[in-house]
Amino acid sequence: MATREALWDYRDEFGDAFGRTYFRRFGPGVTSSIGLGTYLGAPTPAVDDAYREAIDLALRSGVNHVDTAANYRCGRAERVVGEAVRDSPIDRDAVVVATKGGFLPFDGERPADPAAFVRERFVEPGIVAPDDLANGSHAIAPDYLAWSLDRSLDRLGVDTIDCYYVHNPETQLGTRSRSAVYDQLEAAFEVLERRRVAGDIGAYGVATWDAFRVPEGEERYLSLAEVLSRAEAAGEAVGPDDDHGFEAIQLPFNVAMADAFTRRNQRPPGGGADAEPVSALEFAHEAGLSVVTSASIGQGELAVDGAIPSDVDATLAGETPAQRALNFARSAPGVTSSLVGASDLDHLRENVAAGTFDPLGASAFDAVFE
Repeated sequence: MATREALWDYRDEFGDAFGRTYFRRFGPGVTSSIGLGTYLGAPTPAVDDAYREAIDLALRSGVNHVDTAANYRCGRAERVVGEAVRDSPIDRDAVVVATKGGFLPFDGERPADPAAFVRERFVEPGIVAPDDLANGSHAIAPDYLAWSLDRSLDRLGVDTIDCYYVHNPETQLGTRSRSAVYDQLEAAFEVLERRRVAGDIGAYGVATWDAFRVPEGEERYLSLAEVLSRAEAAGEAVGPDDDHGFEAIQLPFNVAMADAFTRRNQRPPGGGADAEPVSALEFAHEAGLSVVTSASIGQGELAVDGAIPSDVDATLAGETPAQRALNFARSAPGVTSSLVGASDLDHLRENVAAGTFDPLGASAFDAVFE
């Protein structure tokens, strides 16, 4: 697992090549503010090979945060991440490895009949109860999550996952009440607290798409304050003290999807129901949570000329649109690391080079929205 000493040593080795605040606090130490995502790409051996090369180059170039999920690329992404991390000349304990559980993964390729695959692979053997499924492919029930975590450890081939996310829990809101989803999360967090005590994970969190950035009244909304309180309750139920391992959230954030900064939809930590709402990023900062951004360059849509509004583009440092888009995401106050996927080595080099430019300061970032 990632250790404080190894993470700081990695920072000392690579930090001088990058701009101000490139490395930021995360978990027991620090991590690069550019992280490598592994969501995109066909489930083929050729893409597997490309990702292995990209992850190896990233780790040797100053990117030590690698993010994946059980279901990415039909279950192939975790295996590739594990192989690349194990084969890298960079020590395993200098790398933050994060993954997620929630969506039922395919087995290396998309089946001809996904519903039949889920029934035969998960429901009939009793891995998932039918009532626990949302949209036919998502579950966060405690037994399933424990099973999924075990499979992720096997596929990654690591002893410890540094950050394990409950993946898109708002998916469950399609089939059950919000209070029931909070109850599900608390039960899931109790499982993760036990696994943290056992050393299988270093920390945990939730990775979301809509939950923390949509207006408070929308169907897919979740309260960060309530989610955090459920983690605190799980920590009290499992641990010998009041500590808990809920340390990070993941959400989409980019110049075209800036709701996590602009929308005040979260009640502040300890503020009560009457407190003035704050943004998700402000809540996370006040609560001491790390924030990892997904879709940091809009899955490539912001990497073309003219995609970033000209007035915003003029404020950002970087030689290419992709670099400027990435620097926008990691300039947001409270952001720890911004993920960007790349299985092409030239794109990877371009993304890593974004970190050689200084991000906007807090006041300059605020001015973008004035």
